[in-house]
Amino acid sequence: MPKHATSLPLSLPAPSSGTPLYRWFYDELRSAILEGRIPPGARLPATRDLAGEYRLSRATVVTAFEQLKSEGYVAGKVGAGTYVSEVLPDELLQVGRSSAGKAAGPRRVDWSAYARRLQLYPGAGARITRAFRANQAALDIFPTTLWAQVVARRLRRASAQLLSGGEALGYRPLRQAVAAYLNTSRGVKCSVDQVLIISGVQEALERAAHLLLDPGDSVWTEDPGYPGAAIVFRAVGARVHPVPVNAEGLDLEWAQRRWTNARLVYVTPAHQFPLGVTMSLRRRLALLEWARRSRTLIFEDDYDSEYRYQGRPIPALQGLDRSGVVIYAGTFNEVLFPALRLAYLVVPPGMVDRFAAAQAISMRHAPLLDQAALCDFITEGHFARHIRRMRELYSERLAVFLEASHSRLAGLLEIPDIEAGLQTVGWLAPGISADRAAEEAARREVEVIPLSRYASRRFSRQGLLLGFAAVDARELRRGVEQLGRALEACGRQKR
Repeated sequence: MPKHATSLPLSLPAPSSGTPLYRWFYDELRSAILEGRIPPGARLPATRDLAGEYRLSRATVVTAFEQLKSEGYVAGKVGAGTYVSEVLPDELLQVGRSSAGKAAGPRRVDWSAYARRLQLYPGAGARITRAFRANQAALDIFPTTLWAQVVARRLRRASAQLLSGGEALGYRPLRQAVAAYLNTSRGVKCSVDQVLIISGVQEALERAAHLLLDPGDSVWTEDPGYPGAAIVFRAVGARVHPVPVNAEGLDLEWAQRRWTNARLVYVTPAHQFPLGVTMSLRRRLALLEWARRSRTLIFEDDYDSEYRYQGRPIPALQGLDRSGVVIYAGTFNEVLFPALRLAYLVVPPGMVDRFAAAQAISMRHAPLLDQAALCDFITEGHFARHIRRMRELYSERLAVFLEASHSRLAGLLEIPDIEAGLQTVGWLAPGISADRAAEEAARREVEVIPLSRYASRRFSRQGLLLGFAAVDARELRRGVEQLGRALEACGRQKR
């Protein structure tokens, strides 16, 4: 195509307020090129002439030209002028079309066996918090101003060593603080070298599954139980066997009668999710002894042990382990805020090197600034004060929830004794469907989760999972009233 000059006969609108002139001029030239008003190969006037024509400084025009050159819209050499490119970058980025003019279909991907086994774990999008949002703390009470001060102070004094990264296991002072906290508050027996800082219990499960399980290995999980664990285990090809939970926790005797062995057992012994029972000492000792004899490993998920309202916190199963069979995980995301993405994994001494190697491969450098800020938050006493404050708050909200429930939901929903946690199970009156109750509650802007979503078997009674920690007393009372109306509507439909 022959090159020809253009006088740019453009009618340029006045720049909008606040837009830099060079940016306005660049946008107008780019639009004229893309729309064909300045054809490919056209020679652009000299920058001095353009500056005079549009009453701009020459520096403004030169800056716009340099931006267009860097992006490939124009090209030129000193003394030869500037020309519109024959092939524009936008054309190179367009998706190719088939000869029939139709968009090409998606390319077939030969997924790995792991990818084919993946199951989407449904997450909740951002929405207004209402009664009875489960698995969520009172995020509006978190001391964000204090946290911002701790983070800002840490950032101001960040050293070059901190900015350059560190051990794959995590920020060592934070690991020391975690080890001290677990030893004193949870009865966990560990040294700093056994502690890994990770993003959450879900990552801990994924890491353990890849390191400890081969396709076909047997894993025992609680039933009902946390669905995210089973999803991880199935993704690596393990055979997941749900084990019923009774008043003492995971029914070990039932599992031993049903299956001969397991490579890994996943449990939540301090506060079973979602039923809320605590594994008895008898069952804990039996599980540890059986694991030792059968060479089975135990993954202990201690997801919300900080919040206990009756008696002292139950010591971790790991603290009773004398054979190195327990892998222990806990999280700061539940007790502080989910977006923090910091948790911890405690592994037996003989497993540290393998876990560290896997951590180094998946995350070359840990996010140390956040870890250092959390370390300061703990060592300065803010974490312990926050836990005490939230425990008192949740205890008050629990009392409101129980008082309102016993008054309004009698005969419709039975709330068992609640010793710990952020939520509870409510058992429905005979004949009321949990799924139908959830639908009716949702129409009244109340959130409840049918217990069946966490179970592989049918229960003799249907139940709902209800959270009481995330909302204030007023919203709890509103939720109880609306849930009562929802359950009454279900009862009328039953008749």
